[in-house]
Amino acid sequence: MSFNSEMDREYMLRAIELAKKGKGFTNPNPLVGAVIVKDGRIIGEGYHAKYGELHAERNAIASLKESAEGAIIYVTLEPCCHYGKTPPCTEAIIENKIAKVVIGSRDPNPKVSGKGVKALEAAGIEVVCDYMREECDRLNPVFFHYIQTGLPYVTLKYAMTADGKTATKTGASKWITGESAREYVQILRSENTGIMAGIGTVLADDPMLNVRIEGKRNPVRIICDSALRIPVESKLCKSAGEYPLVVAYTEADDDKLKKLTDMGVTLIKVNKAKDGRGVNLNELMTRLGQMKIDSILVEGGATLNESALKAGIVKEIKAFIAPKIFGGSALTAVEGCGVCEPGEAYSFKVNDVRMIGEDVLISMGGA
Repeated sequence: MSFNSEMDREYMLRAIELAKKGKGFTNPNPLVGAVIVKDGRIIGEGYHAKYGELHAERNAIASLKESAEGAIIYVTLEPCCHYGKTPPCTEAIIENKIAKVVIGSRDPNPKVSGKGVKALEAAGIEVVCDYMREECDRLNPVFFHYIQTGLPYVTLKYAMTADGKTATKTGASKWITGESAREYVQILRSENTGIMAGIGTVLADDPMLNVRIEGKRNPVRIICDSALRIPVESKLCKSAGEYPLVVAYTEADDDKLKKLTDMGVTLIKVNKAKDGRGVNLNELMTRLGQMKIDSILVEGGATLNESALKAGIVKEIKAFIAPKIFGGSALTAVEGCGVCEPGEAYSFKVNDVRMIGEDVLISMGGA
């Protein structure tokens, strides 16, 4: 049977599906799946299930019921070759006498990049690189961005009507989208390490910003609050001991700082944005990246949305569009001054369009 047959594709597709099972639990590690095949049969499979636990290759090997000698392993990302929280996967592959390794994505991590392949080849193992690379790369935009920049991968999420309104003329916004879309947002929250909102959203809605699906991970809640106006009696502050809360500010009095610190709130002081409005988001991203926050879902209001776009931190947009019309001059998803000419627009490329219940979700990435 020649390589790159229909069966080879099926094995790698299976590895990709396995990798997706780790969504929301592996950060800041990548999503990885692995399938071991011998004599045309899958004899082992696994995925990286949780940060700090075994990687996909070792989980696949642990699932074996027979020897993997002479087998092929299909893995979505180049196997690691260094000691971290777990031992190198290359060692396990070599020890189990696997004959061939088929790799999807290259690992940009300097500790691995190309070294995993070299370690396998030095042991006499045949290595095929870049197999179905495009499909495998789609698993890990967050990891690739974070490992190369040290900055969180920022996704801007908002919901609006078909005429672009995020609220009625009275400010009412619950609910624009249907139940299916709102449940999908809970999944989005769980897949990101952090969720960010502005102080305007906190004062208007008193949100919890947690995940309301059993068994899903809660993100670190991040509030941009330049003057530190967040009420100590807010749901966010009261639950800081249960769900991590980070508040970024530019100025505050010592009494408020002490009260929040005593409640378990993590406070980050940053400079003001270049235009003097709000916190410096670029500086904040650097600080959050140092805290191993590799991904952030922005669920702020129109002001924070504009600030995020102006700062250039947005890597992806999730726009939910409801089949409703509000009319009038109510809020839109991005406020502020706006651009003067169409050519000055913040440009993105449509990556996906799908129905979520009765609503449309448009996913956009960097142009």
